[in-house]
Amino acid sequence: MKNQYSIAERNRIVEENLHRIDKTIRRNAQLMRAAHLDYDDVYQHLAIRLIQAVANFDPEKGKLCQHINAQLQYEMLSCKGSQRRYGLTHAPYDLRGAVISLDACGELTFGGLLAA
Repeated sequence: MKNQYSIAERNRIVEENLHRIDKTIRRNAQLMRAAHLDYDDVYQHLAIRLIQAVANFDPEKGKLCQHINAQLQYEMLSCKGSQRRYGLTHAPYDLRGAVISLDACGELTFGGLLAA
């Protein structure tokens, strides 16, 4: 059974747990440096995941703080993936510093639409 939080309650809980985002980022600082991730981008991804974690929390399955921490850590590990970093839906996982010619750019499709 999912929680029955109103939007106001959810927002209050999210605001009370924003410090967990900074804690997750500090805990994974080496990962961020190694993957060349931008702090602001990661913070935004984690903030969205925090909102989703609170909204989807099931009180019967455990504690809210444990659920939030697990979701933020999972999102942190997902942020380093090529799909998140480069915004390409079918990018290979290990795509790093790829350079694409302008001629080839016209042949790529982004989300089913041809890039013009």
